[in-house]
Amino acid sequence: MPVSDVIKRLFVGRALTNERLGETLLPKRIALPVFASDALSSNAYATQEILLVLSLGGFSLYQYGPWVAAAVVLVFFTVIASYRQTVHAYPNGGGDYEVVAHNLGPNWGVFVGSALLIDYVLTVAVSISAAVANLGSIMPFVEEHSVWFAVGLIVLVMLLNLRGVKESGAFFAIPVYLFVASIFAMIGWAAIEMFIFGETLTAESAGWELVAQDSFAGLALAFLVARAFSSGTTALTGIEAVANGVPSFRKPKSRNAATTLALLGLISMSMFAGITWLALRTGVQIAENPANLVGLPDGQAQKTVIVQIADAVFHRSALPVLVIAVATAVILALAANTAFNGFPVLGSVLARDGYLPRQLHTRGDRLAFSNGILVLSGLAILLVVVYQADVSGLIQLYIIGVFVSFTLSQVGMVRHWTSALRGDVDTAEARRMKRSRAVNAIGLMMTGSVLIIVLATKFTKGAWIVVVAMPLIYLLMKAIHGHYERVRTELMTFGDVKVTLPARVHVIVLVSKLHKPAMRALAYARASRPTVLEAVSVDVDHEDTLALQREWERQQIPVRLKILASPYREITRPVLDYVRELRKENPQDLVTIFIPEYVVGHWWEQLLHNQSALRLKSRLLFVPGVMVTSVPWQLDSSVRSSHDPE
Repeated sequence: MPVSDVIKRLFVGRALTNERLGETLLPKRIALPVFASDALSSNAYATQEILLVLSLGGFSLYQYGPWVAAAVVLVFFTVIASYRQTVHAYPNGGGDYEVVAHNLGPNWGVFVGSALLIDYVLTVAVSISAAVANLGSIMPFVEEHSVWFAVGLIVLVMLLNLRGVKESGAFFAIPVYLFVASIFAMIGWAAIEMFIFGETLTAESAGWELVAQDSFAGLALAFLVARAFSSGTTALTGIEAVANGVPSFRKPKSRNAATTLALLGLISMSMFAGITWLALRTGVQIAENPANLVGLPDGQAQKTVIVQIADAVFHRSALPVLVIAVATAVILALAANTAFNGFPVLGSVLARDGYLPRQLHTRGDRLAFSNGILVLSGLAILLVVVYQADVSGLIQLYIIGVFVSFTLSQVGMVRHWTSALRGDVDTAEARRMKRSRAVNAIGLMMTGSVLIIVLATKFTKGAWIVVVAMPLIYLLMKAIHGHYERVRTELMTFGDVKVTLPARVHVIVLVSKLHKPAMRALAYARASRPTVLEAVSVDVDHEDTLALQREWERQQIPVRLKILASPYREITRPVLDYVRELRKENPQDLVTIFIPEYVVGHWWEQLLHNQSALRLKSRLLFVPGVMVTSVPWQLDSSVRSSHDPE
């Protein structure tokens, strides 16, 4: 087995047959951490993002925190209820793309697809960067090398996903449930201390002074609160992944996906409400600009909100704080798994419909969409490097794509139910459809309003990049689709089309020396019994050419040898010119070029052989009416390599 295959098997595992696809389907207990880890993990930074925005007006504006959090909870449950209708109506996956394309037309579907693809990439970049930031709160070395740690985590999650959904899901379940348990344990212990033991819990930063960057009142205050709300809606990311991943659930798929959505809403919002309550109760302070936080020790990075809360609840006890910090960092790293499941599936659906390269549609050795996983990893690494793993910078690009897809999906679902109600349905079914339509209509109003708020408050902070990128990716996908359609039309056969046989077959055997590969090519060419057969050599070295002619005559080769002049010592151009001349003189003839080619056993040997042949073949492929045939000659190294034990 080649070394590359050994390495692949080591990291990815043995290939699985198509028949084992059913074994990769997920029960609810595994589907929850696989598809909902993004939404669950966003609780690690959603509250922090709200407080960061409110901090611009000083500590006094933290009083709006509960109202902002309540609005986020309301939107979250509305979206959960809306997507429960979607998974029942569209159990075959594709999520927002399928809903919008089916009900609003393919162009709107492609636009939603572009929004989701962008958001999946941002999910990986933001989650991984936030994971590194949490680790950096307790390990300064990690904070100093955050970019390298972020890139390494992306590669790790990529390798786990290349091993397959079920295998990676089982691995991810433990840390996700550990994070959920640790957060609820922290909230529960805090409630016991405050309400039973009467303890006062105080965060490390509670006594510091938060300097306001400006004073806010009237419309400016309303805009700031709206911006805090838009930042808090990052808690909603990942909900759509469950709808996209319905095909990965065990049967009954729709019911299991709907149940998973309900569990996600209950668990995630309980955590979000508890973290926000504790942050405000313990007096946590955090600023966009650390210089505005008077009391922060020189050279010390700000600790994340969740680490500050743990520090206060457990009275600076190192072990529980470490557990909370590590559990948070791990789930944030694994939250990227939501995107690693959503992006490849969506990419496969778009590729199936001809909007992305076909390679994204096929499954890899482990029945995962390997090419989609690799593309997602590369784009996320690029973002992390460009933004230097800065969560605050990346978060400004976040959520736009999610709410574009949320809103258009709700429009599509309203139209879906309206169309279904026009059909012949009984009274009970009609009542159910009307309820579903009402839920989606409320979801439309809610998500549409949030989208407007997010666009208004984040556009100048960096969201404009996403606003520009979405139509560009849309146009790219439309161009890919147009190309595939042109090729399909060009290659289409019709009933009245007859295949015209060539008038003659003119075979050319390229010869540089009269050695074993050349003799095999000549024998093969003669066996094909062409109309015309000739050997062609290019005169790049006159002495070598004369030696070839003498040897040709000595061995009495029964094939005419033609020498092509090459005053500039080129090989490719003289052959191309000669072939084109043959085609011009006899356009009904088929010209076939036989090229002897070495088969080598090591990658470095390929650099030493076949280079001229490869260049010539790549050029000949563009000449109409010309066929190129490689005649392999196996060198000893290739024979030894083929007999190596696997």
